[in-house]
Amino acid sequence: MTEHPSWSPRPVAVGLTWALAAIVLLGAALSAENTTRLLLGTATAFLAALAAYGTVLRPRLAADDTGLTLRTVTGPRHLPWHEVKVKLAHTRRLGREVTTLELDWERGEDEQLYVLTVTDLGADPRDVADVLHALRP
Repeated sequence: MTEHPSWSPRPVAVGLTWALAAIVLLGAALSAENTTRLLLGTATAFLAALAAYGTVLRPRLAADDTGLTLRTVTGPRHLPWHEVKVKLAHTRRLGREVTTLELDWERGEDEQLYVLTVTDLGADPRDVADVLHALRP
């Protein structure tokens, strides 16, 4: 049986985000000033939300013979190969070029664009696109 490829945020990055959230929470608990507690509490909530996103939405993208499965906050979405276009987008910002993987899904009147970064995939979007193009029937 052939294992189907999948991509997720790197476990080390997710673990570090959880650890940082715990450290900031400890700082908030030990702080004597209300304003500091509020700011650190807000930062803790933000970091915990990012870490939960990286933990729960695994794998973020998976491919098989029938198409792609993308996990989103609202649940998994299956995108059949004949309904999705896989593209790379290159954006230059602040002197740095960023490559993203775009999944352009269309079914009748409905359409959706999913943009995945290296953080979402845990891999270079160019490498992921190469694998997806090779798998596409």
